[in-house]
Amino acid sequence: MGLTSEQLRASLDALAAAEPAFAAALARAGYPAPRIREPGYATLLRTIVGQQVSVKAADAVWRKLEALVGDPTDPQAVAAASDEDLRACGFSRQKSSYARSLAEEVTSGRLDLHNLPHDDEEAIAQLTRVKGIGRWSAEIYLLFAEGRADIWPAGDLAVQIELGRILGHDARPSEKLTRDLAEAWRPHRGALAIFAWHHYGAGADAQPV
Repeated sequence: MGLTSEQLRASLDALAAAEPAFAAALARAGYPAPRIREPGYATLLRTIVGQQVSVKAADAVWRKLEALVGDPTDPQAVAAASDEDLRACGFSRQKSSYARSLAEEVTSGRLDLHNLPHDDEEAIAQLTRVKGIGRWSAEIYLLFAEGRADIWPAGDLAVQIELGRILGHDARPSEKLTRDLAEAWRPHRGALAIFAWHHYGAGADAQPV
Protein backbone atom coordinates (compact mmCIF):
# COMPACT_ATOMS: atom_id res chain seq x y z
CA MET A 1 0.00 0.00 0.00
CA GLY A 2 1.03 3.63 -0.41
CA LEU A 3 2.75 5.90 2.06
CA THR A 4 0.65 6.55 5.16
CA SER A 5 -0.10 9.97 6.66
CA GLU A 6 2.47 9.28 9.35
CA GLN A 7 5.16 8.34 6.83
CA LEU A 8 4.42 11.43 4.74
CA ARG A 9 4.62 13.71 7.76
CA ALA A 10 7.88 12.19 8.98
CA SER A 11 9.54 12.50 5.57
CA LEU A 12 8.27 16.02 4.92
CA ASP A 13 9.36 17.16 8.37
CA ALA A 14 12.83 15.80 7.63
CA LEU A 15 12.90 17.61 4.29
CA ALA A 16 11.66 20.85 5.87
CA ALA A 17 14.43 20.64 8.47
CA ALA A 18 17.02 20.22 5.72
CA GLU A 19 15.71 22.80 3.22
CA PRO A 20 14.10 26.13 4.27
CA ALA A 21 12.24 26.37 0.95
CA PHE A 22 10.43 23.13 1.73
CA ALA A 23 9.59 24.37 5.22
CA ALA A 24 8.04 27.51 3.72
CA ALA A 25 6.08 25.50 1.14
CA LEU A 26 4.82 23.12 3.82
CA ALA A 27 3.64 26.09 5.89
CA ARG A 28 1.75 27.41 2.85
CA ALA A 29 0.14 24.23 1.60
CA GLY A 30 0.03 21.94 4.63
CA TYR A 31 0.54 18.19 4.60
CA PRO A 32 -0.83 16.19 1.65
CA ALA A 33 -3.35 13.38 1.97
CA PRO A 34 -2.03 9.87 1.28
CA ARG A 35 -2.32 8.54 -2.26
CA ILE A 36 -2.95 4.84 -1.85
CA ARG A 37 -3.90 2.22 -4.43
CA GLU A 38 -4.33 -1.53 -4.08
CA PRO A 39 -1.25 -3.44 -5.25
CA GLY A 40 -1.82 -5.84 -8.11
CA TYR A 41 -3.13 -6.29 -11.62
CA ALA A 42 -6.30 -4.19 -11.35
CA THR A 43 -4.41 -1.01 -10.48
CA LEU A 44 -2.11 -1.35 -13.48
CA LEU A 45 -5.05 -2.11 -15.78
CA ARG A 46 -6.81 1.00 -14.48
CA THR A 47 -3.65 2.95 -15.27
CA ILE A 48 -3.87 1.80 -18.87
CA VAL A 49 -7.61 2.54 -19.06
CA GLY A 50 -7.03 6.05 -17.71
CA GLN A 51 -4.25 7.07 -20.08
CA GLN A 52 -5.04 10.27 -22.02
CA VAL A 53 -8.72 10.36 -21.00
CA SER A 54 -10.66 12.09 -18.24
CA VAL A 55 -11.42 10.38 -14.95
CA LYS A 56 -15.11 10.31 -15.93
CA ALA A 57 -14.38 8.64 -19.27
CA ALA A 58 -12.06 6.11 -17.64
CA ASP A 59 -14.74 5.22 -15.08
CA ALA A 60 -17.25 4.68 -17.89
CA VAL A 61 -14.87 2.32 -19.71
CA TRP A 62 -14.23 0.41 -16.48
CA ARG A 63 -17.97 -0.04 -15.84
CA LYS A 64 -18.46 -1.39 -19.37
CA LEU A 65 -15.54 -3.74 -18.86
CA GLU A 66 -17.09 -4.99 -15.63
CA ALA A 67 -20.36 -5.64 -17.46
CA LEU A 68 -18.50 -7.51 -20.19
CA VAL A 69 -16.13 -9.76 -18.26
CA GLY A 70 -17.68 -9.80 -14.81
CA ASP A 71 -14.41 -9.41 -12.96
CA PRO A 72 -11.88 -7.13 -14.70
CA THR A 73 -9.44 -7.78 -11.86
CA ASP A 74 -9.00 -11.31 -13.29
CA PRO A 75 -6.38 -11.11 -16.07
CA GLN A 76 -7.65 -14.35 -17.63
CA ALA A 77 -11.11 -12.80 -18.07
CA VAL A 78 -9.63 -9.80 -19.88
CA ALA A 79 -7.36 -12.00 -22.00
CA ALA A 80 -10.39 -14.03 -23.10
CA ALA A 81 -12.26 -10.96 -24.37
CA SER A 82 -12.10 -10.31 -28.11
CA ASP A 83 -10.75 -7.10 -29.62
CA GLU A 84 -14.30 -6.28 -30.71
CA ASP A 85 -15.54 -6.69 -27.14
CA LEU A 86 -12.82 -4.45 -25.77
CA ARG A 87 -13.49 -1.81 -28.41
CA ALA A 88 -17.16 -1.90 -27.46
CA CYS A 89 -16.09 -1.04 -23.92
CA GLY A 90 -14.21 2.00 -25.17
CA PHE A 91 -10.70 0.62 -25.61
CA SER A 92 -8.74 1.94 -28.56
CA ARG A 93 -6.84 -0.61 -30.65
CA GLN A 94 -3.66 0.49 -28.88
CA LYS A 95 -5.15 0.16 -25.40
CA SER A 96 -6.53 -3.26 -26.26
CA SER A 97 -2.98 -4.29 -27.13
CA TYR A 98 -1.73 -2.85 -23.84
CA ALA A 99 -4.42 -4.64 -21.80
CA ARG A 100 -3.57 -7.94 -23.49
CA SER A 101 0.14 -7.43 -22.90
CA LEU A 102 -0.49 -6.86 -19.19
CA ALA A 103 -2.79 -9.88 -18.92
CA GLU A 104 -0.26 -12.10 -20.71
CA GLU A 105 2.65 -10.96 -18.55
CA VAL A 106 0.65 -11.69 -15.38
CA THR A 107 -1.00 -14.98 -16.41
CA SER A 108 2.29 -16.36 -17.76
CA GLY A 109 4.02 -15.62 -14.46
CA ARG A 110 6.63 -13.41 -16.11
CA LEU A 111 5.32 -10.50 -14.03
CA ASP A 112 4.52 -11.24 -10.38
CA LEU A 113 3.07 -8.02 -9.00
CA HIS A 114 3.18 -9.33 -5.46
CA ASN A 115 6.88 -10.19 -5.62
CA LEU A 116 8.55 -7.41 -7.55
CA PRO A 117 12.29 -6.92 -6.97
CA HIS A 118 13.17 -4.90 -3.89
CA ASP A 119 15.49 -2.72 -5.96
CA ASP A 120 13.40 0.12 -7.39
CA GLU A 121 15.15 0.25 -10.77
CA GLU A 122 14.81 -3.51 -11.23
CA ALA A 123 11.11 -3.28 -10.35
CA ILE A 124 10.64 -0.45 -12.86
CA ALA A 125 12.40 -2.53 -15.52
CA GLN A 126 9.99 -5.43 -14.94
CA LEU A 127 6.92 -3.21 -15.07
CA THR A 128 7.97 -1.41 -18.23
CA ARG A 129 8.19 -4.71 -20.11
CA VAL A 130 4.40 -4.41 -20.33
CA LYS A 131 3.26 -2.55 -23.45
CA GLY A 132 1.75 0.77 -22.43
CA ILE A 133 3.50 0.94 -19.05
CA GLY A 134 6.26 3.52 -19.29
CA ARG A 135 8.61 4.69 -16.58
CA TRP A 136 6.15 7.26 -15.19
CA SER A 137 3.34 4.70 -14.86
CA ALA A 138 5.73 2.22 -13.22
CA GLU A 139 6.93 4.85 -10.76
CA ILE A 140 3.39 5.90 -9.87
CA TYR A 141 2.44 2.26 -9.29
CA LEU A 142 5.42 1.66 -6.99
CA LEU A 143 4.72 4.86 -5.07
CA PHE A 144 0.94 4.59 -4.69
CA ALA A 145 0.44 0.81 -4.57
CA GLU A 146 3.63 -0.34 -2.84
CA GLY A 147 4.52 2.75 -0.83
CA ARG A 148 8.14 2.79 -1.95
CA ALA A 149 9.48 5.77 -0.08
CA ASP A 150 12.23 6.92 -2.45
CA ILE A 151 10.47 6.79 -5.82
CA TRP A 152 11.06 10.04 -7.70
CA PRO A 153 9.05 10.60 -10.93
CA ALA A 154 11.36 13.28 -12.28
CA GLY A 155 9.67 13.17 -15.70
CA ASP A 156 6.34 14.36 -14.27
CA LEU A 157 5.55 17.86 -15.50
CA ALA A 158 3.81 19.00 -12.29
CA VAL A 159 6.70 17.73 -10.16
CA GLN A 160 9.10 19.76 -12.30
CA ILE A 161 6.90 22.87 -12.18
CA GLU A 162 6.38 22.79 -8.42
CA LEU A 163 9.97 21.93 -7.56
CA GLY A 164 11.08 24.94 -9.60
CA ARG A 165 8.43 27.13 -7.97
CA ILE A 166 9.27 26.00 -4.44
CA LEU A 167 13.01 26.46 -4.94
CA GLY A 168 12.59 29.83 -6.69
CA HIS A 169 13.91 28.85 -10.11
CA ASP A 170 13.16 31.22 -12.99
CA ALA A 171 12.27 28.34 -15.32
CA ARG A 172 10.89 24.84 -14.95
CA PRO A 173 13.78 22.47 -14.24
CA SER A 174 14.46 19.83 -16.88
CA GLU A 175 13.92 16.18 -16.09
CA LYS A 176 17.69 15.73 -15.68
CA LEU A 177 17.99 18.69 -13.32
CA THR A 178 14.90 17.54 -11.38
CA ARG A 179 16.53 14.14 -10.96
CA ASP A 180 19.93 15.58 -10.06
CA LEU A 181 18.57 18.03 -7.49
CA ALA A 182 16.65 15.30 -5.70
CA GLU A 183 19.73 13.18 -5.02
CA ALA A 184 20.24 15.26 -1.89
CA TRP A 185 16.76 14.38 -0.62
CA ARG A 186 17.05 10.60 -0.48
CA PRO A 187 15.35 8.60 1.06
CA HIS A 188 12.34 10.93 1.17
CA ARG A 189 11.76 11.61 -2.52
CA GLY A 190 8.44 9.76 -2.70
CA ALA A 191 6.90 12.00 -0.07
CA LEU A 192 8.34 15.03 -1.87
CA ALA A 193 6.67 13.98 -5.13
CA ILE A 194 3.31 13.61 -3.37
CA PHE A 195 3.83 17.02 -1.77
CA ALA A 196 4.69 18.54 -5.15
CA TRP A 197 1.34 17.37 -6.56
CA HIS A 198 -0.40 18.65 -3.44
CA HIS A 199 1.36 22.03 -3.77
CA TYR A 200 0.42 22.12 -7.44
CA GLY A 201 -3.22 21.44 -6.56
CA ALA A 202 -3.19 24.20 -3.95
CA GLY A 203 -2.44 26.71 -6.70
CA ALA A 204 -4.44 25.19 -9.55
CA ASP A 205 -7.94 23.89 -10.16
CA ALA A 206 -6.90 20.27 -10.57
CA GLN A 207 -4.14 17.92 -9.55
CA PRO A 208 -2.18 16.03 -12.23
CA VAL A 209 -2.88 12.48 -11.07
